[in-house]
Amino acid sequence: MSNQGAILITFFVYFSIIIGIALYFRRSQNLSDYFLGGRTLNAWVGALSAQASDFSGWLLMGLPGAIYAAGTGRAWVAVGNFVGLIINWMCIAKRLRRYTITAKNSITLPEYLENRFHDTSRALKTTTAVFFAIFFTVYTAAGFVAGGTLLSSIFGLNYTTAMVLTALFIVLYTLIGGFLAVSVTDTLQGMMMLLGIAILPWVALNAMGGWANVSAEVPAGFFNMLADGRGGRISGISIISDMAWGLGYFGMPHILVRFMAIKSEKSVSISTVIAIIWAAIGLSSAVLVGVVGFAFVPGLANRETVLINMIDRIFLSQNAVIAIPVLGGFFLCGIFAAIISTADSQLLVASSSLTGDIYRGLKKTASDKHLVMVSRLSVLAVAVIAFIIALNPAAGVMALISNAWAGLGSAFGPLVLISLFWRRITRMGAVVGIIVGGLTVIIWEYIPLAQGQVLGSYTGLYSLIPGFFLSVAAILAVSLSGKQPSAEILAEFETASKPLVEQPEAAKR
Repeated sequence: MSNQGAILITFFVYFSIIIGIALYFRRSQNLSDYFLGGRTLNAWVGALSAQASDFSGWLLMGLPGAIYAAGTGRAWVAVGNFVGLIINWMCIAKRLRRYTITAKNSITLPEYLENRFHDTSRALKTTTAVFFAIFFTVYTAAGFVAGGTLLSSIFGLNYTTAMVLTALFIVLYTLIGGFLAVSVTDTLQGMMMLLGIAILPWVALNAMGGWANVSAEVPAGFFNMLADGRGGRISGISIISDMAWGLGYFGMPHILVRFMAIKSEKSVSISTVIAIIWAAIGLSSAVLVGVVGFAFVPGLANRETVLINMIDRIFLSQNAVIAIPVLGGFFLCGIFAAIISTADSQLLVASSSLTGDIYRGLKKTASDKHLVMVSRLSVLAVAVIAFIIALNPAAGVMALISNAWAGLGSAFGPLVLISLFWRRITRMGAVVGIIVGGLTVIIWEYIPLAQGQVLGSYTGLYSLIPGFFLSVAAILAVSLSGKQPSAEILAEFETASKPLVEQPEAAKR
């Protein structure tokens, strides 16, 4: 890629800003600050950091690559995600924030579950930590793969070297600043992501002379959402599987924790509007990148680099459409921002589980300062394992995120939904629901049970669907077969079902 001097300068400025933000928020010294920011996020930071940590490299690399490969028949993923996101913000956000405050001011999802069910056996925290460790490590690995792919494409680096640099940067600022640093940087990165993906396809479209010229370069059926991009019809199972991505939202701790951290219910309402508008622009633009990119930069071997190649051709190549290298560097930083804005959240949530939900239970006398130190060591441990997984880039960003999304969505999505809206759910029902949902995805995606194939490949059905609904069935069956929750738990449920009486913002200050 040409004009590397300008790109290097842009990346240096970007890195410096992110590290500066992390250093500014280094003042976090207690566990609540480090993991939840003291519940002080305003509406804009809450919304944009949630969406940045949600979409990540999937939005700028995975989804455009899928559209590039198979046409708009893969756009059902975007539709399913948008529907799930709306439901998550409108139905889950306020209630979860309210219930975590009611349940002893819980600062992590596992702590909320333990307090919600008054679990003194540590069964919920232990079960949660196990599945967090599995699926968040895979999720973080996806970020490392995306970062390694991006930096190697830009600077011509060896993939492993590029991935090391990505991992070191993400770990560094996450270690330094904690939740507030991650949230503020994710807000900045969310705006960079949106600018890049919203503007660039229209620039490319204009450079090609309009839709007529794009249409002339794509295969028949490429614009048909019921076609597979290769001249055939897309199957009903494929559409259902892609739409089912929306179910995963209810079990994504790195998104749910933003709901918990927003400073008031009024702010949650504002955040909801911001997040939905951001997502609508981002998802539709990602589909447009894949469509226009097919004609603008044809014949790519690695389809997930379509946006990178568009930036190169628009700003950086010898025959650039707009010969402004620094602007090209800015948009490349936007892709990198998308990648790290999820990886940092994965590391922090995994760290919070290992430290706040496991280590603190074993060492009850540990000070907050000591626990913050342990959490930083946990970040390093998760990063090392994710790095090992990411050494093989062949799986691709979309595949790794797909498996992690299904695992988290199946293990925790049904439980979060049911725990917020059904008073009759029991602790044992919650434990069994996590195990059934998580194991179903692992079996479906990784164990060859059908003529030497995994069930996902054999059936064509996304593992989130069986995982989610089997978890729901397990929770309902086990809960109904056990004793009714105690009067105290039921009273807390009623309290959490009503809006909190909160001080006005002026009074808080």
